[in-house]
Amino acid sequence: MRVVFDTNIYVSALAIPGGVAERALQMAMEGAFALALSRPILDEVLGILSRKFARDAEELARTAIFLSSVAEHVVPAHRVRVLADLPDNRILECALAAAADAIVTGDQEILSLGTWQGIEIVSLRQFVDRFGRQAREPRAAYRVERAARKEERPVELSSEQTAFLAKLLKVRPRPGARYGVQP
Repeated sequence: MRVVFDTNIYVSALAIPGGVAERALQMAMEGAFALALSRPILDEVLGILSRKFARDAEELARTAIFLSSVAEHVVPAHRVRVLADLPDNRILECALAAAADAIVTGDQEILSLGTWQGIEIVSLRQFVDRFGRQAREPRAAYRVERAARKEERPVELSSEQTAFLAKLLKVRPRPGARYGVQP
């Protein structure tokens, strides 16, 4: 089964530990289903975590790497205009490109579609109730957090890695600055 999560599912899973959204993400990590993710969805998730949850560049970089490792990257070939909220259409585009079986969302406008292009649209609770029986309790190992000990030296990033993360996070690196991430 191939599934697309709406942005609100990712944000809930990453910002509210121990919830149903985290359980759904854990199910994907355990291989209960294949998760598909597009660049526009990832960008929206990172933007929300930055603006509303004050996540810094290091945490956002770790989040981007983590989500990219859990989900299959999909590049939508066609734009759709089904919903009034344009970012919601990016969810539909990703699902169409991934040939998804389901979209999981908390967005009422998307849920009101019921089924779109043969893709079932369900709430998070419906999804976990239906498919979550085999999932275990979420592990804390994947949570995106800062290193607990300050004395750990950061892993230095190459100029190519710095440029990639700067582009991904839409920031400008300072000339001559050295960047790293905590191990």
